[in-house]
Amino acid sequence: MVRRLFPRSIRARLTTVATLIAAVVFTASAAITLATVPDNLRGMVQARVELAVRRVAAEARAGSLPRVLETPSRVPILQVVTADGRLLASSSDLAQGLRLTELKPAWPDTIRFAERTGSRRPDEPKTHYLVMAMSVLTPEGPATVYGASSLTDVDRALRWIYVLVFIGTPLVLVSVAGITWITVGSALRPVERIRAELAEITGQDLSRRVPVPDTGDEITDLAATTNDTLDRLERSAETQRRFVADASHELRSPISALRTQLEVAHAYPDETDWRATGEQALIAADRLAGIIDELLMLARLDAGAAGERRVVDLARVAMDQVRRREGDRVPIIPDVCAAAPVYGSFMQLDRLLTNLLDNATRHAATRIDLEVAVEGDKVIVTVTDDGDGIPPQDRERVFERFTRLAPARAKDKGGSGLGLALSRDIAMAHRGTLTIADHYPGARFVVSLPLYGEP
Repeated sequence: MVRRLFPRSIRARLTTVATLIAAVVFTASAAITLATVPDNLRGMVQARVELAVRRVAAEARAGSLPRVLETPSRVPILQVVTADGRLLASSSDLAQGLRLTELKPAWPDTIRFAERTGSRRPDEPKTHYLVMAMSVLTPEGPATVYGASSLTDVDRALRWIYVLVFIGTPLVLVSVAGITWITVGSALRPVERIRAELAEITGQDLSRRVPVPDTGDEITDLAATTNDTLDRLERSAETQRRFVADASHELRSPISALRTQLEVAHAYPDETDWRATGEQALIAADRLAGIIDELLMLARLDAGAAGERRVVDLARVAMDQVRRREGDRVPIIPDVCAAAPVYGSFMQLDRLLTNLLDNATRHAATRIDLEVAVEGDKVIVTVTDDGDGIPPQDRERVFERFTRLAPARAKDKGGSGLGLALSRDIAMAHRGTLTIADHYPGARFVVSLPLYGEP
């Protein structure tokens, strides 16, 4: 219903609303003015005339009435007439053109008001008067005191009021509509430029940015936020393209090796050791499965999928990892607290520890230290190996997807370069961090997660 009443354009809608509000305000003001001002103006004149008439009436009752009445500046016409029509007193220049005697109050001390048109002298133009008549008992008998005051000033003021109300109000409404239309159009012009620029931006070219006006208002904030969003989209798209390219490369290698092995075995079946070929095919398939699992988990994390969340005791997860790895090439030395509850996905947190321990196992020389501790409102998990370590300049690069340093490639040709990247993404998805701390010899990975129950 609202959409039917108001136009679709914001500019037209705001102009319509502003004009309607102004119309309501001015109409109400005009109605109040027309209802009160005319009566107030006439009331002021009436009060002056009544005051003068009552003064003359008091003199007439007392018998001290002069022949020529003294008139106030704004009540120039006064006269006292007996019941039989004799003129007892009047103002100095009163003529017969103004017929005051037509008003005859019925009882003593009663008052009547009327409006008349006339002039004090025959040579004067007609004037609009407010006339008052008051009956009074004088020593000479019943009489009537008349007074009159010009309504010329009142009529002039009312004419101006009518002009302002009936001509000025439409002009004001037109002005309000025009000013609102221009102002809103000027305010929305940067929005139109932003819209036009956004319409030109495509997924193939995210390098363009919208213009930021220097007005310092909400539209400036909108443009800046839009550009920040475009920056993030560009980085995300670039990361996605690089991720797809790297994933294709990483998947192509084991698939090509597996295909080559099978093609050779198929071409020379009598000379093929099918047991060894099957073992190598399983190794390639396991590598493919590991890469695919990590890619799927990374995709879910990138999409914001949190997985099933519950309270997870990292101390118990760590001890389960230690038990599963008993008999490995490098022993794990645990130092685990009694309980380390965090809120998150058990599968993802278990994968985080698996990746860190797998990485430590590949690089450790003689031992791996696994520590889980509660420090304040944090759960700290530390995985330390005594291998070659990671140079400081590469400590952030190892968390990039498909990044493998030269020593890692030499020790393990089957790695994908996704484990540490996935581990950091899991930590960040749980409002935590994964960093590399200084340690010699070897490398120390530190995971910090919020303790369950803490804000």
